Amino acid sequence: MTEQMPYTVVATKSGYELRHYDPAILVQVTVTGSSQSAASTGFGPLVRYISGDNLPGRRMAMTSPVLQESAHSERHVISFVLPQDVSVDDIPRPRDSRVTTVAVPARDMAARTYIGRWTQRKFEANAADLIAALTRDGISAVGLPSWARYDPPWTPPFLRRNEVLVEVSGA
Repeated sequence: MTEQMPYTVVATKSGYELRHYDPAILVQVTVTGSSQSAASTGFGPLVRYISGDNLPGRRMAMTSPVLQESAHSERHVISFVLPQDVSVDDIPRPRDSRVTTVAVPARDMAARTYIGRWTQRKFEANAADLIAALTRDGISAVGLPSWARYDPPWTPPFLRRNEVLVEVSGA
């Protein structure tokens, strides 16, 4: 089974969960193009990185979810979460200059889970629903929502777990 980014459910609300995530290390690549093609474009360099295209050539397990954040309609950051056995002190250095690593501190997130195809329209609708629910409950979103994809592309769409994640304050 694929290792998943660990979290603790703090509360279950109408339409979302509040979660606490421990610190994590992300490996990222920024790509341009449509949001639909971004994950595919960014996936290759990240898979090569965890497959040993790093110094010292260390192989690492694939984890889930694959994260996507879009600060602009044509600019997207695709991220893999590194396995928990990788520490800040021994992060392998990427050989590909497009690939970067970042240590993310512990944070509180709101998560809205949905199933189905990976479409921008579904992501945007669920992100809007999540932000509306947070506003209703007096919780502030911090930053932009991220798209979390948990399943490989060969998983039938009706079985695919997707989430909208957004950091929150005031929870």
